[in-house]
Amino acid sequence: METVPVWLRERRTGVGRPAERSRAEVTAAAITLADREGLAAVSMRRVAAELGTGAASLYRYVDSRDDLLDLMTDEAAAAYQLPPPGGPWLAGLLEVCRQGRELMLRHPWLPELVLTRSALGPHGTDLLEHVLAILAEHPAGAGRKLEAFAVMSTLTAALALNEMNGSSGARQRQGAYLAHVIAAGRHPHLTAALTGGPLTPAPRFEETLSRVLVGLLGEE
Repeated sequence: METVPVWLRERRTGVGRPAERSRAEVTAAAITLADREGLAAVSMRRVAAELGTGAASLYRYVDSRDDLLDLMTDEAAAAYQLPPPGGPWLAGLLEVCRQGRELMLRHPWLPELVLTRSALGPHGTDLLEHVLAILAEHPAGAGRKLEAFAVMSTLTAALALNEMNGSSGARQRQGAYLAHVIAAGRHPHLTAALTGGPLTPAPRFEETLSRVLVGLLGEE
């Protein structure tokens, strides 16, 4: 198994053959394919077809589909447009989260990769540096600040995924099943929670993140 991150590997070249593509072009093709058809469509063969070449040629740039996924995740982070750090730390972190949510809604495949892969490439490292700069004057230790970055990324992805999956059809199916659960009478606490009066609306994206970040790092 390859242990050197894809960003640190030299591109392979065929003897006497000029470069036909770049790693950036391969990444862009994979993102285009995932945006159009979903993450499951991304394979070496399909990305090569997107580029109009053979799958074997992609091995000059990446070793596997895992490399493609890492490159895609990091390239998405290039789209952040963040102001220089300054002002309250919570506002700065929430701006990162807001832009992360927008990216994930624009690229519906991205939350899954953020939740399941821990790759940190050049753009992701720049984003981490930005978060640490926002927290530079915060009294929390380095470990707690790194934890905050991980929590921000994970929670933003989870909330964006929940938002994308919350179609009316999905809600109707869930409502029908919960009605069955209530009628069955085997979950009294759940029944009381669902039937004991008007439900408080689900907290907004920023409200949820604010509560978690303040709980983790303390009041401003």
